[in-house]
Amino acid sequence: METTRFETFFDAIIAIIITVLVLKIPQPTTPTFSGILDLQFMYIAYLISFLVLYNIWYANHNLFQIIDTIDNTSVWIYGIMTFFISLLPYFTIWLARDIYSIPAETMFGLLFMATHILYTLATRAIYRSNPYNQKLYELNFKSKINHIPVIVLIVGFILTYTIYVPGIYICCLISIILWILIGRLLRRSSNGN
Repeated sequence: METTRFETFFDAIIAIIITVLVLKIPQPTTPTFSGILDLQFMYIAYLISFLVLYNIWYANHNLFQIIDTIDNTSVWIYGIMTFFISLLPYFTIWLARDIYSIPAETMFGLLFMATHILYTLATRAIYRSNPYNQKLYELNFKSKINHIPVIVLIVGFILTYTIYVPGIYICCLISIILWILIGRLLRRSSNGN
């Protein structure tokens, strides 16, 4: 499949999910700063989910600039990932309403972990289907530092189930920041900067 066609489709899905996500945020109960602060967990959960979606979009944009086609394996993995990211608005709001809920924390963390793993699998499938693409090879998708965000998420699960229930929530934020920074670092090193 041509990447321009697929990229347009995937961009539209990301835009719709972000729109649904922001529409799920309730208005403050009072038009004051305390009313806004009452929704602080909602805003942080939205930020985490937005950063996940934006990072996937940005990474795909950069990836699809250097390849011309993707194979069926990649399309199917992206399809499964699309299913999972379409659940982000639901689980973001559930978590934001009660960050001390272990089931909400767990589902949010599992969704985040599944998204990261599926994105990694999709990029590796693209890598395998384009073995002679030098620019793709230089991005070094097999770097061990790509696993750091998942390790941080595992720490979040350990925290949530032992001493601090919002551990997954906090580690998801740390993990997405690391995912963004690692992506920038790998792109910068592949460009020779």
